[in-house]
Amino acid sequence: MSGISAASVRPATLRLSLGCDLAEVRMAVQAVHGFLAEHGWNAHDLMSFDLALVEACNNAVKYTDEAGRRQSIGLEATVEPTQVEFRIHDHTPGFDWPRKIELPDPESESGRGLFLITSLMDYAGYFRGQSENILVMRKNRMAPESIIALPQLENPENYAHKLIESEKVIGEMVEELSSCYESLSAIFRYSTEHHKTDNLREFAQRLLADLLQIVAAEWFVLRLVPKAEPRLVVFAASEPELQLEPLPFPAKGKMANALELEAALTRQRVWFDSQRPMLAEDPLNRVKPNAAGLTHPILLGGQLMGTLTLGKAATDDVSADLAFTAGQSNVINTFADFLAIQIANTQFQEEQFHRRLVTHELEIANNIQRSLLLKTLPQLPGFTLDAFCRSAHEVGGDFYDVLKVNDHSLLLVIADVMGKGIPAAMFAAILRTLLRAAPEFINQPAALLTRVNRLLFPELSGVDMFITAQLAFVDAKSRKLVAASAGHCPLSIASPSGIKTFSPEGMPLGILPDTSFQDETVDLPENCRVLLYTDGLTEALNAKGEYFGQQRLMDWLASTTATPQTAGQLKDALAAELAVYQANTVLNDDQTFLIMAQ
Repeated sequence: MSGISAASVRPATLRLSLGCDLAEVRMAVQAVHGFLAEHGWNAHDLMSFDLALVEACNNAVKYTDEAGRRQSIGLEATVEPTQVEFRIHDHTPGFDWPRKIELPDPESESGRGLFLITSLMDYAGYFRGQSENILVMRKNRMAPESIIALPQLENPENYAHKLIESEKVIGEMVEELSSCYESLSAIFRYSTEHHKTDNLREFAQRLLADLLQIVAAEWFVLRLVPKAEPRLVVFAASEPELQLEPLPFPAKGKMANALELEAALTRQRVWFDSQRPMLAEDPLNRVKPNAAGLTHPILLGGQLMGTLTLGKAATDDVSADLAFTAGQSNVINTFADFLAIQIANTQFQEEQFHRRLVTHELEIANNIQRSLLLKTLPQLPGFTLDAFCRSAHEVGGDFYDVLKVNDHSLLLVIADVMGKGIPAAMFAAILRTLLRAAPEFINQPAALLTRVNRLLFPELSGVDMFITAQLAFVDAKSRKLVAASAGHCPLSIASPSGIKTFSPEGMPLGILPDTSFQDETVDLPENCRVLLYTDGLTEALNAKGEYFGQQRLMDWLASTTATPQTAGQLKDALAAELAVYQANTVLNDDQTFLIMAQ
């Protein structure tokens, strides 16, 4: 076996794994910077490496798809005596490496990254795979005594001109990357700070003040679209004079008379300068005439949230084309997107707080409503009495009460307050109080309703609400029932001989101040059933959308007279009948009834 003699040096290698997040790119590049500095690379080369790596790693994050975001990005730096090699492993869909990479147009927002990489590195190649791609970049280490011979060109002047243009583009890229670093740093800082403050206006003011510095603008105006309002309202501005009046959206077919409205309606940036000025009637034109800049629509998920306008004084050297570079425009776009997320997050938190507040209010209303319902009902000799109340929502408008007059008589009350929530619960409580506060009318239902209506009318009419109610005074000794109604469902009495319904004339409470009500007196037959109910029973819906109906209710009530049953048994039977009918449906209205049986 022949002997082989050779001097070998094991290359130094740094391997890093990055999450698919721009925040990790800078830290990874800094780690590579320190690693290469330890191996003797000079400051000029290190700057080149930083720029090339940031561009490569940012692209690996920016262009990945949903599946790729769940995988890490690999970054390897291998140092040998004569060169350094970088390998960036990405999980993007990949692209075809162009055969020839030329200097891009100065205003172009694509192609500059590849031109930057190939300008800074001695070799760059892209290897596209099925599930992973690899970008390889190499840079040779030059000995101090090395002399580099310039290629012989047919036109040295053309070469010099192209070199100047290349240096200018690279300079702009370095400036843009610097501003990107600043903007990312600001956004990361403000992301942390936003969780520590609940003042979105102050947060936006400070964020946009930083944006002015980063993009070299002089002033800004942030307008937002209030919820369910077709207009733009100033939310934050860099100067007091920019706290302008709201801008209502123009009627359909009308032209926008302000650049902020134009950006909002078209969902596109609007540039302006002395060559493309604002309209004379534009409020911004009165404050910032002859300005140059842009208005950027703030969108989130396709929803318009507002507009952001930044500008500076227009001069001979500052036009709409030059007010902001492509890189600065990208930074403005990044800040606008970030601000949209913060606005949406704040709105969501406010809605959550409001929802919790409403839930708490509904709990209060529910407690009020429950406190109105008797836990134990007074009874009459020879009769049994029971009640049922089920709300369609957390708080309903139905209400019942039973007032004991003496050992042989009661006043039965059932009511339905129009509306839900706390107002309905409060009016039910007021009604209960007023009914109990007039014992002299307790055996005169019509007179009691007249008095209660007169007292409640100012409050009910003031909020466009009304109450339907039915009162029934029952005397077991004389077997008489006196009924009065305020626009409520008819009272029904069933016995083995048949069913009768009673609906004395009367308008709901709160409609007119001087409504008069009528009493109707009836005898209670032997083995009778008395039912007072709200319209939630007859308007109950089945899965086919059919109403339970008055006739079905009366048929059920008539059937109960065939066998002796207590009011408690009848209550359970009717509740079960309703539940079966409404199977696989959502309760659409409150259901309440009082039932008395002999």
